[in-house]
Amino acid sequence: MSKPTIHELLKSGGPVVGPGVYDCISARLCERAGFPMAFLSGYCLSASLLGEPDFGLLTQTQVLEAADRIANAVNIPLIVDIDTGYGNAFNVEKTVEALLRMGAAGCFLEDQVWPKRCGHMEGKRVVDLDEYLPKLRAALKTREGTGFHVTARTDSIAAIGFDEALKRAKIFAEEGADAVFVEAPRSIEELHAIRETVPAEVTVVANMVENGKTPLLKTSELYRMGFGLIAAPVAVLFAGTQGMEELLKTLKRDETTHARHEHMYRFDQMGELVGLPERYEREKAWLK
Repeated sequence: MSKPTIHELLKSGGPVVGPGVYDCISARLCERAGFPMAFLSGYCLSASLLGEPDFGLLTQTQVLEAADRIANAVNIPLIVDIDTGYGNAFNVEKTVEALLRMGAAGCFLEDQVWPKRCGHMEGKRVVDLDEYLPKLRAALKTREGTGFHVTARTDSIAAIGFDEALKRAKIFAEEGADAVFVEAPRSIEELHAIRETVPAEVTVVANMVENGKTPLLKTSELYRMGFGLIAAPVAVLFAGTQGMEELLKTLKRDETTHARHEHMYRFDQMGELVGLPERYEREKAWLK
């Protein structure tokens, strides 16, 4: 099945919302819930794969391996968080080439100093523009002739200041980025200023992090403000972690999971989610 591109989704009207996913199950649940795309979150992947904070500990190989599995497990497009691109412009080129081969739909590329940190953590630093822009240009050049979508992200609000973030957002748009993402604005007023700074024809990203630095708004409200691409990068991980913790507490306390059954998938439901009925049908043909 051919997947729509992010460009096509953005032209279809309404906000394009991508929950953060980190494995094939979370991606399939995202697809089942009716979301048009999924976002491979570096925060979530670092936590789930390494049990570590989003401190630049993920390698290029680990991210690409996860992206390959997830992109091929669902029929919705996947945007991949590639952090700072894992090196210089040549590394970004190789990363985007790999994402294109595996069928990913786009990437977020940020201007932090490597090793980076989650956009809502403390202690972030950003590189000079003359170090970041070659990487952005490499990503844009590599994807030419494809539907691959490139988002340019700046973390300079925390590192330098809001005026610098607006300056970089405008430059990223002028360089041809498909979307511009100013991370961690601290108020609705700053959200409005970001949208007003970036040319109307360029998509602007809003990042909704529960208990983060940015006001948590409805997707419809963000869309009315002019944000076309909206990420909810950590909600699935946060909710799933709490659910698992409650289940384990129940099992430890009660010696059985009976009290949590209504909050759990049934055996047959999980089988259906991972394609078991279809495998049974194929198996019948082989056993004739």
